[in-house]
Amino acid sequence: MFEDIKRNKMKSGFIIGSFILVITLIIYFLAMAFDIDAPIAIIIAMTFSILSSWASYYNSDKIILSVTKARPATEEEDTKIVHILDALMISADLPVRPRLYVVDDPQPNAFATGRNPEHAVICVTTGLLEKLEYYELEGVIAHEMSHIRNYDIMLSAIITVMVGFLVMISDLFSRSFFWGRSKDDDNNGNAILMVIGLILLIVSPILGKIMQMSFSRRREFLADATAVEITRNPQGLISALQKLDADSNELKAANNATANLFIVNPFKPKKGKKKAGLFDTHPTIEARIEALQNIE
Repeated sequence: MFEDIKRNKMKSGFIIGSFILVITLIIYFLAMAFDIDAPIAIIIAMTFSILSSWASYYNSDKIILSVTKARPATEEEDTKIVHILDALMISADLPVRPRLYVVDDPQPNAFATGRNPEHAVICVTTGLLEKLEYYELEGVIAHEMSHIRNYDIMLSAIITVMVGFLVMISDLFSRSFFWGRSKDDDNNGNAILMVIGLILLIVSPILGKIMQMSFSRRREFLADATAVEITRNPQGLISALQKLDADSNELKAANNATANLFIVNPFKPKKGKKKAGLFDTHPTIEARIEALQNIE
């Protein structure tokens, strides 16, 4: 367990460093395309990349909660889930009680986020609260608490925000190129913008998937196993996963950048799929249930 936490912290540092490098290069080339002197371009690029990395790290939970349109849970409206979280706090061995949020959506799903266990958030959908029994909800909440305890949330939040930022920068490049070309076909910077914008349009989604896959599917298996350690009831999580898999709703608040956060894929994969694909963010439900049954 301690080795997994250490590896997650090292991966997070590597991803932040890579992000700073990529954004620095992108902004540098953009500045050069508009004929800004090289020394000034380097200063602009480094300043922008460091500030954006810092903001992404410290505000990752706020950004994700905003994207998913989550609201804070209340004792009055969400009594059952609040009590489940409180009951699991001792066995979960967390230093601070995670903040609890709710997304108004019929698909049963959940995720955890935040930069560390001291600044963690667990978010569930209204569909999860309505469709799962008490012991099934326990399994799901314990799974998300496991992600917090194992420092998975730090890695996944950083990946989610930074991947989204890379895609946004890529889109900015493409728009800048076409806007610039329409104004002045003789602008020498357009050729540079065209090449870099094209490369970014191709590379950014691939780079995003690679970054998300560095947050290995193994983390879901580990969180499932740790959830059983917390609840002492593998059948609760097994039953929850079966219900989540059988539900036909798609989560409207999710997107390609945030899909890896959820306990199950918010976009319904093809039925009967036995093995996870190369770029899938989650292992198959069948594989997870089989692993849980082997714990019993």
